[in-house]
Amino acid sequence: MRILLVEDDQTVRGFVAKGLKEAGHVVDQADNGKDGLFMAVSESFDTIILDRMLPGGIDGLHLLETIRGQHNRTPVLLLSALAQVDERVAGLKAGGDDYLTKPFAFSELLARVEALGRRAKGESGPTTRLVVADLEMDLLSRLVRRGGQKIDLQPREFRLLEYLMRHAGQVVTRTMLLEGVWDYHFDPQTNVIDVHVSRLRQKIDRPFPTALIHTVRNAGYMLRDE
Repeated sequence: MRILLVEDDQTVRGFVAKGLKEAGHVVDQADNGKDGLFMAVSESFDTIILDRMLPGGIDGLHLLETIRGQHNRTPVLLLSALAQVDERVAGLKAGGDDYLTKPFAFSELLARVEALGRRAKGESGPTTRLVVADLEMDLLSRLVRRGGQKIDLQPREFRLLEYLMRHAGQVVTRTMLLEGVWDYHFDPQTNVIDVHVSRLRQKIDRPFPTALIHTVRNAGYMLRDE
């Protein structure tokens, strides 16, 4: 799933984001209400994890009420240190789908997030297969095929392709790739992304008549069917 995590506590945000990525999810992050609201209304997410108390003039409840007012039905899990019953009720009445009080066990958060995602899609289990045009990725067996032909990928190439497929049809920036694929939160000033994208193209695009990986000038890359 693609998850938006809006949390101002850097330690909590880093801990949750790391765990979600290790569980195979794509995580976009914001550390204040203003940025979180912009991302929530301008992009598409499978689930939003939202802290109740946020800086930036927009707290979690205001953010939640705003997106619900725009008929955005993305499942929202509220996080809060406020454990009182009336606080939980206020969060659910504002449009929250679930409420988890701090401190929490990551295993419980993960279970709740994945349950919300399944409920929204009407599925009985998590997504295990990604498909874009004739390109298929099985997340359980870690097999990749295009046009029925098996493609062997190195672990980093697999992770890069998975990220591109989860963001199919969207521009993926270098910063997004550094954070989502390499877990870098800084620019290492290397051509590591270009090298891996080039290698991936050799395997995914070159042997086939139609390219799927496209360069978006001055922006990044996009995986899409011509």
